[in-house]
Amino acid sequence: MPDALHDRARYRRILRFAARHLLVIWWYELFMPRFGMRGIADRTREARMQSFARRFRVLAVELGGLMIKLGQFLSTRLDVLPPEITRELEDLQDEVPPAPFDAIHDLAEEDLGVPLDQVFARIDREPIASASLGQVYRATLAPQDDALAGFADVVIKVQRPGIASIVEVDLAALRRVAFWLSRMRVVSQRVDMPALVEEFARASLEEVDYLHEAQNAERFAGIFEGDERVRAPKVVWERTTRRVLTLEDVTAIKITDLDSVREAGIDPRGVAKVFAAVMFDQVFEHGFFHADPHPGNLFVTPGAEGPGGREWRLTFVDFGMMGEVPDSLRDALRALFLASASRNGRGMVEAMHQAGVLLPNADTRELERALTAVFARFGGMGVAELRSIDPREFRRFALEFSDVMLTMPFQMPESFLLLIRAVSLTSGMCSSLDPQYNVWDSVEPYANKLVRETATNVVGDVARQAVDAAGLLWRMPQRLDSVLATVESGKVAVTVPHMEDAIDRAERSVRRLISALIFCALLVSGARMRADDPGLGTFLMLASVVPLVHVVFGRRRPR
Repeated sequence: MPDALHDRARYRRILRFAARHLLVIWWYELFMPRFGMRGIADRTREARMQSFARRFRVLAVELGGLMIKLGQFLSTRLDVLPPEITRELEDLQDEVPPAPFDAIHDLAEEDLGVPLDQVFARIDREPIASASLGQVYRATLAPQDDALAGFADVVIKVQRPGIASIVEVDLAALRRVAFWLSRMRVVSQRVDMPALVEEFARASLEEVDYLHEAQNAERFAGIFEGDERVRAPKVVWERTTRRVLTLEDVTAIKITDLDSVREAGIDPRGVAKVFAAVMFDQVFEHGFFHADPHPGNLFVTPGAEGPGGREWRLTFVDFGMMGEVPDSLRDALRALFLASASRNGRGMVEAMHQAGVLLPNADTRELERALTAVFARFGGMGVAELRSIDPREFRRFALEFSDVMLTMPFQMPESFLLLIRAVSLTSGMCSSLDPQYNVWDSVEPYANKLVRETATNVVGDVARQAVDAAGLLWRMPQRLDSVLATVESGKVAVTVPHMEDAIDRAERSVRRLISALIFCALLVSGARMRADDPGLGTFLMLASVVPLVHVVFGRRRPR
């Protein structure tokens, strides 16, 4: 019962927070602009966004659970959120006080179905990592498991007690908030919130299923089996469940510990080159990639001294966040590369549609104009030439088209977003290892390969189009006979949908204008009469709410 009360209180707190800020959005973005106060709304927007982000940050830290994960997820959504929010959330750390070891011990024993002292010869009581969803401990396998696994040192990842219930409550609250947002046109025209929440829910449920992470780790290790550049931990399947994950302990030199890397006789510039190659091999060759390659998940493992210097391997850990490149995204990337190479703004927009980056209702004319201007000014320049341009020119160019980018209904699919995240983290990591590193030098060979693949596919595409054209010609006489028969029977119906829509919109606009005038008349009359006749004045002011509701919530008739 106490847990149920706690869950209800958590659910209501999330909804209260959301409702309060949705009311602020409604007031400033819908109500005030309708009555000539758009300037006030515009001037205060940045401060309001920052205030919301700070308040959400406090809520996330206090509640933990999925709220911290949600903050981190939102900080990456530059496609749908303003920078005032993403900047405030980007350094939100998933670090919370650890749960008591006894509770973790009991949960692990319950899931494994055996006393832990029979499975592990030693378990550290202090976690090496404590996050909102789980905690990680170092341990040593018992002799019988050591003999089966082939290694003794492991790390155990155990879910926080009660986290499954918290995840369920948080997702239920977020789905309710998404429904509210979907009813606000100022939001729904810009982003598909229910889809965004379901994307977050899918990723979160996978993250709390440690069997899924274990499968990812094994798949990753299989891809690089026999590759001397990469190492990944092995899974101890006999000691792994949905809530307990046991992996080989492969920790070594942290990749950003440059002093230790150099002391081991390893050149950080070589690490940068290999890391970039391994990451882009995952993206472009295997279509399955580590989407969270931050310093805490990467190690440099020294090997024996060889003829060319110290041997070493790049070690990856934490496979809870993995990305895939489906064929549709691969085709879209190919189209993006081709459009970029030919400086084709329209082609870039079409490739964005193909990648699912733009919502179906996007009006892309201004975006095409912006991309065409980019190609006209900067197209064909090498990296050295771009670096020599005055930064003020970039700022002027960005300001000119900032409104276009902020108002475009971008909403990146999860696969595309994870790809951008992986490339961004790879570029940043490589730049810290080698200040002269340029990400485009690493991407160029893969881009060229995609273009070559396009050339080889042209013949097949032409053949398919020829077959389609032949089929169309073969069916043409039958279709013409059908059309002529319909015309002769007098059953051809002609409609002008755009004219009907225009008339409908005009009629609705007039009705809402009349409602707005009635609202103003009732509100002003009531305010003036309230001093002489409080009852009648109050009645008129309350009655003004009825036409106001029609003005604000009057919606277009569904098609």
